[in-house]
Amino acid sequence: MKIVSSLLLAVAALAAMPLHAQGYPTKPIRLVVPFPAGGATDILARAVSQKLGERLTTSIVVDNKPGAGGTIGSDLVAKAPADGYTLLLATSSTHSIGPSFGKVPYDAVADFTPIAHVGNAPSIMLVPNTSPAKSVKEWIDYARKNPGQLNYASSGNGTVVHLSTEYLKAQSGVFLVHIPYRGTALAIPDLVSGKLDLLLDSLPSGLPHVKEGRLRALGITSAKRSPLLPELPAIAETVPGYESVTWFGLYGPKGVPADIVNRLNAAVNQSLQDADVKERLARLGIEPAGGTAQQFTAMTNTDRARWKKIIDDRKIVAD
Repeated sequence: MKIVSSLLLAVAALAAMPLHAQGYPTKPIRLVVPFPAGGATDILARAVSQKLGERLTTSIVVDNKPGAGGTIGSDLVAKAPADGYTLLLATSSTHSIGPSFGKVPYDAVADFTPIAHVGNAPSIMLVPNTSPAKSVKEWIDYARKNPGQLNYASSGNGTVVHLSTEYLKAQSGVFLVHIPYRGTALAIPDLVSGKLDLLLDSLPSGLPHVKEGRLRALGITSAKRSPLLPELPAIAETVPGYESVTWFGLYGPKGVPADIVNRLNAAVNQSLQDADVKERLARLGIEPAGGTAQQFTAMTNTDRARWKKIIDDRKIVAD
């Protein structure tokens, strides 16, 4: 009986030990990507996971769980054990925009443990070559002189493109007509032909058309000029305070121990310094981020509040 009691006490003590003391990680880590394979989030996950696995001395298994705008995979992670072996590569759509519409089956704050800010993807402000504006200031002045006469495209109601442009409208005091498309790629031909007046598009999608001379880029949506395109002014240089990026970040379920969070955060930050990772992210139009878990939390809180205000103030309804 004493032997059994001693064994039970030993097992209980082992269970109570911090996971890092047990050698975390001791098995492969599952990284859930809530979007289809081949997309930007998936490619980013695979670029970072390889280096992350090397630093953690384990394998990172990328598991695509797409559906419902990223909510299916996100909800799966929210309900997983908080042991550091099931992680989520989330985006602003799953943890800022979607929750601001109240259409997700999880609480983006209460149900997750923030671990690391992985990267930001800014957009570029595109206009047709026939536009009289050669700068952000000239375009805003032109729009103010023609209220309701200019339009802009988005990739659908409630998308980041839609919200980003509505935010620009609110910050600059212009009145534009919204024309939603099923993806920005479908809007490009109409922008090139001059049927559209404005589109905020991702770098990989929009920049080739600028380089080919088919469209004109006036500014970038990051708070400051991007190292990916340093010659392009930030819109914020003309519209102070304006910023809109799609962010990517690593989360665990609620309750992941702090020692595991710190271990993962350090490994992510180290991985983002790798030259190969930086190059692969640049091809996706993503700037490496990094920083502490606390900084990541503060950024997402600010981002979520921004979109909630825009959605409420401008009465935006998602598709």
